[in-house]
Amino acid sequence: MQPDYETEYNNRARVPEHPGIIAGWAADAAAYRASSVNELGIVYGEGARQQYDLFKPETVKSSAIVLFIHGGYWQALDRSFFSHIARGVNGLGVPMAVAGYDLCPQVELGHIVWEIQHAAAALWRQYNLPIVAAGHSAGGQLAACLLATDWKNVDPELPDLVVTAAYGISGLYNLKPLTETSINKALGLTMESAERESPLFWPAPSGLIMDAVVGGAESDEYLKQSRRITDVWGLEGVRTRYEEIAGANHFTVLADLPNPESAMSRRLAALAGA
Repeated sequence: MQPDYETEYNNRARVPEHPGIIAGWAADAAAYRASSVNELGIVYGEGARQQYDLFKPETVKSSAIVLFIHGGYWQALDRSFFSHIARGVNGLGVPMAVAGYDLCPQVELGHIVWEIQHAAAALWRQYNLPIVAAGHSAGGQLAACLLATDWKNVDPELPDLVVTAAYGISGLYNLKPLTETSINKALGLTMESAERESPLFWPAPSGLIMDAVVGGAESDEYLKQSRRITDVWGLEGVRTRYEEIAGANHFTVLADLPNPESAMSRRLAALAGA
C-alpha cells in the first residue's frame, strides 16, 4: 500500500511546536551574527537572496570550507535563521558560509539548484579551497546535488572537484513523492522535473563522501530517503554513511550543530580536514 505522502512529508504538522523552535533559531542566529567574526551579505548572483554570510574561526585549522544550505521546502525561510549553525565548526577551526537562494514559486526548483552551484563556484573562486556541502531538508537535496555536479558544465574554468563531501541532514533525494502533496503547490513539479532535480537519479559521485543523517523520530519516508541515497550511491562507489539521531524530529535534528563538542560538528570538521 502506498504511504500517505501528505502526512509523511508535512513536517510542520508532525511537529506542532515548530514555531517556537524556528523562533529560537532566529534568536540564536542573530546573537551569533553579533558575537562572531563574519562577513555578511557576500553577493554571488543577481537576486537579492543570492548572497552568503561567511563565519570565521579564530584560527583556521581546516583544508576546506563548509557551505551550509538551509531548508524550508525550497519555499520558506532564509539564511538569517541559521547563522548560529556555524558556531560548532567555527569552534573547531573551520570556516562556514551560510547561503541564501531564491524561493519557489518565484523561481523553479531547478533554478535554485543552479543558484547554489554558482554559490559554491563563487566560494571556490574566492578562497581556492574545496567545499564540504551541508544542508538541512531541502538543503540536503541541494548539498547532494552539489556533490554530484559536473563542474565543467557550470564553468569550464572550475576544477573537476569543487565539492568533496556532502552532509545531508534530513534531506530529500527523490522528489517524486512530493508531486502528490500540497507542498508541490509552490514547487510546480511534474514527475519529469521531480526526477530531473532528484540527486538520487543523477550519476553517482563515485569516490566522494556522502553522509545522510536523519532524526530517529522523523517519518518513515524521511528515514527511507536517507537510507536510499546511501544504499544506491554506496553501490556506485560513493563513500556513504547513514546515521539516525536518536529521538530527534525534523527540527530538533539541528540542535547539536552549534555545539563544537557534538558528534555532528566533529564529523563536519573532519570532512573539512580539521
